[in-house]
Amino acid sequence: MNEPYLAKPTQQQLAWQDLELGMFCHFGLNTFCNREWGEGDDSPEAFHPAELDARQWVRTAKQAGFRYFMLTAKHHDGFCLWPTKTTSYSVKSSPWRNGEGDVVRECAEACLEEGIGFGIYISPWDRHDPRYPDEAAYDDVYCEQLTELLTGYGELVEVWFDGAGSEGRRYDWPRIMDLVKQFQPNAMVFNMGAPTVRWVGNEDGFAPYPCWNTAEAARVSMFTNDMTAWLPETPDWVPAECPVPIRGNHWFWHPNDETPLRSLEELIDLYERSVGHGATLLLNAAPDSRGLIPDAEVQRMKELGDEIKRRYAIPLAESSGGRTVSIRLEREADIHRTVIMEQIELGERVQSYIVEAESKGEWTVIARGSAIGHKKIDPLILPVRTSHIRLTVLESTLEPHIRSFTVYSDNH
Repeated sequence: MNEPYLAKPTQQQLAWQDLELGMFCHFGLNTFCNREWGEGDDSPEAFHPAELDARQWVRTAKQAGFRYFMLTAKHHDGFCLWPTKTTSYSVKSSPWRNGEGDVVRECAEACLEEGIGFGIYISPWDRHDPRYPDEAAYDDVYCEQLTELLTGYGELVEVWFDGAGSEGRRYDWPRIMDLVKQFQPNAMVFNMGAPTVRWVGNEDGFAPYPCWNTAEAARVSMFTNDMTAWLPETPDWVPAECPVPIRGNHWFWHPNDETPLRSLEELIDLYERSVGHGATLLLNAAPDSRGLIPDAEVQRMKELGDEIKRRYAIPLAESSGGRTVSIRLEREADIHRTVIMEQIELGERVQSYIVEAESKGEWTVIARGSAIGHKKIDPLILPVRTSHIRLTVLESTLEPHIRSFTVYSDNH
């Protein structure tokens, strides 16, 4: 009998999914013009971050336990944070560093020093470039810009193609994807062309459950329910990424912004419903007009990192196995949460499972679910006191392989 087909991740996707946490950094002319979406008519003269310190940005990510860093190298206004040869609408026309600066380079070097992955966001939509209405002419511009970024800044962990503003627009995606494959074959591609990572479908930072790793399409943007037209060579395995701003729905910094930061409780809940639903969390913290991430954002990022460590750094016990995985403790303990991971290099096999705890010879179901994938976190509403816990796979496509079954206690 032939086994059913199961999509499987590439080695690059496996490595990317293990990163779990990324920091997004929206920065550009919008920062200085009090905008979320610039119209492409703001003067480069406004770009003057007198204290810009990319190491402070990346160090914030590293200290919070984040494993990759994404920069908006070009947002929808078309302003480029590197001295591109394709347009004067870039940092080279600004007073910052006397027109000799390169934000992308400073971020790339900071990521290399801190030992975390570096990725770039390059908007296909360009509200400044006069060639944009001519699809063929603009494709040449965009491909040249992309080539500069793919070849000039070391290894990239991800290339982010945002769909906003490009609803219904045709770009030369085969050509664009060929450039990525040629110059950055290990980089993940976000949501357009032939993506290896898909948008989760919201900007709220969580993955609806179940969030399977296989997909044939995803939403183009927040502004349409239309689904992407991916190229035929798009893999079946396309894990989800969950972007969200740390402050309200603002991606860029704004002066006198009274929008509250997301609370630590909200952020840890988002972590458990993004990473804990098998996706990755991409949390945005925006530098201000000085070129520094504000102290409040830095502090909240560190608090989140500390809370993740408190909850998940030291397991009470861990095991692995097949259809049933049991954990026996030396003595009874309060269990506050469980974490399950599949060996996803073999495909996503588990279709449903339960977690049970034993007390006085009686077994009680304390958690249940369908998808496990890269990781499934089950926080318990109330702690369960037990010395014997077991995971049972109820349904699976093929024989299940559990990479790890881990239990945690706040009292440990």
